[in-house]
Amino acid sequence: MNGKMNIPQHIAIIMDGNGRWARQRGKERSEGHIAGMNSLRETVRNAAQAGVKYLTVYAFSTENWGRPQAEVDALMELICKGVESESAELAKVGIKVKTIGDRSRFSEKVQASLEKIESLTAAGEQMTFVLALNYSSRSEIVTAVQRLAQRVAAGEIKAEEIDEKMISDSLYTSFMPDPDLIIRTSGECRLSNFLMWQASYAEFYFTPTLWPDFDKAELEKALEAYAARDRRYGLVKK
Repeated sequence: MNGKMNIPQHIAIIMDGNGRWARQRGKERSEGHIAGMNSLRETVRNAAQAGVKYLTVYAFSTENWGRPQAEVDALMELICKGVESESAELAKVGIKVKTIGDRSRFSEKVQASLEKIESLTAAGEQMTFVLALNYSSRSEIVTAVQRLAQRVAAGEIKAEEIDEKMISDSLYTSFMPDPDLIIRTSGECRLSNFLMWQASYAEFYFTPTLWPDFDKAELEKALEAYAARDRRYGLVKK
């Protein structure tokens, strides 16, 4: 990969295809999630090495609660194990971990694991790795609007003062820039309630590759496609 390539500051990934990957191999869905976790581990390191500053992954949506309880339990267990096994290494290489979404529905064990990894990696400066957990973009926007409405009712701000920046600052993602590139694996071509406000000017990259098969070569293809895009933000090219 060309060292002078234009690397996106923030990549967001919709990790799709674990179940199909497992089904194609006659395996249980839980085995697909384990394979997907291995792919995520490698992608975090590959993105950091490429110079990406923020990597956000759609790890568990609010809609995922509708899956079979056994699958949800397996996912939660995988999150806890992943947190415990990776936190020291991530801290060592300077990767800070943050989460966005509503944690309140998770068990105390999962919440404690997430708090632990955030604390252990807080000093990381090479890249910020963001896990979207129990995340819903619509819910995020509704919550932000409610907060601003409360401020208006309290007399802190006037309704006409509300602008795009104020809304952005009220979202879960206020600590980081909007994504430059959104990747979705498995051939699906939709956002699925992920970063809808933040994706306004993002570039999209859709690949038929199932998430467990998304490796360094696949990430490089996405980066090369991004580098070839002409980002004008609604303006005319000079």
